[in-house]
Amino acid sequence: MQMEIHGNNIDVTAALRDYIEKKLTKIQRYFDFSLRPQVALLVQKENQRVEITIPINNGRTLRAEVDSENMYSSIDQAVDKIDRQVRKHKTRINRKARQLPDEFLDEFTRETEEDDGPRLVRTKSFTMKPMDVDEAILEMDLLDHDFFVFTNAESDEVNVVYRRRDGNYGLIEPRT
Repeated sequence: MQMEIHGNNIDVTAALRDYIEKKLTKIQRYFDFSLRPQVALLVQKENQRVEITIPINNGRTLRAEVDSENMYSSIDQAVDKIDRQVRKHKTRINRKARQLPDEFLDEFTRETEEDDGPRLVRTKSFTMKPMDVDEAILEMDLLDHDFFVFTNAESDEVNVVYRRRDGNYGLIEPRT
């Protein structure tokens, strides 16, 4: 496996390089071809960030970003995210393959290689009552969601509040 490892505000030591290679070789077992992962290690104040990007066949890319206070912990979490993505993808392919007769298996394999990735699998509708932004944030927290769609009582337009990675909230308003 050929790997690119870059450091930003950190020296990539031999120990770090070995640790990353050891962790990512576990991902290689899922593939018939050699992977070329790109790993970026970034240090910003107290955050240790790891970004892993692995291009795989037919234009798909596996990607994980993790921040923590420890670089080794960030590496572990990022590799775990990549591993979950790979297993999910493989499970989806295997599930579809079991449902098809054997004569269609080759055609299915070609079809999934051209698949563009995630697709719409569920549509949900609900009644939106007008509310202010603070009430929408409270509702989002009560539902334990990362975002909440609501009708803004002040502007009478559809808005979205969302939880940001830094723990704060964001508001998306339509522009007319």
